[in-house]
Amino acid sequence: MNKETTWTNRRGVMLVVSSPSGAGKTTLCDGLRKTHRDLRMSVSVTTRYARAGEIHGENYYFVSIEEFKKMQADGELLESACVFGNHYGTPKGPVEQLLSEGKDILFDVDWQGASQLSQTCGDELCRVFILPPSAKVLEERLRGRGTDSSKVIAQRMSEAAREVSHWSEYDYIIINDDLQLAQTEINAILIAERAKKQRMLFLQDFVDDMLANL
Repeated sequence: MNKETTWTNRRGVMLVVSSPSGAGKTTLCDGLRKTHRDLRMSVSVTTRYARAGEIHGENYYFVSIEEFKKMQADGELLESACVFGNHYGTPKGPVEQLLSEGKDILFDVDWQGASQLSQTCGDELCRVFILPPSAKVLEERLRGRGTDSSKVIAQRMSEAAREVSHWSEYDYIIINDDLQLAQTEINAILIAERAKKQRMLFLQDFVDDMLANL
């Protein structure tokens, strides 16, 4: 048995991370990608126009409404949503290609996206929800950004209540009180998920070979 070719034969991890705005999801995901350089971000399909500097296939796959609806009808999207009049979705093809190559994929979606992915992907998914240590701290973090009005902050707090109410639908919960600890936890989750036996496609042959030589 060739160790170099066999031990790398695994199924990639679909890592979904959700949180209310201000809980620290972006910071934790950025840290995760710095630690795990081969972790890929899921690239969504969208019907909105590309903004300055955005690259097709890197930031988004930019498609027409007709193309998007055809992808939906043909079952080519793992999840989809309409946000402020624009359609967004996760294309099945590129995700399946990366998973089959043993690449891990990071999905930054809300609870609705996570729910749809759970329905279409089942056990492929690892779902992580980031919680703030308290509602008070969450509001302080939102105000500390200095970018939103009081009205917008009130809206974000209302949205946070809706997001947090779906915490039990996730596999792992991280309470982001200590950023360094939270970063350690999310790194550990990814490492543990990689070692699940159903992802280690080489395992049966590996064990059979070992037993034959014991």
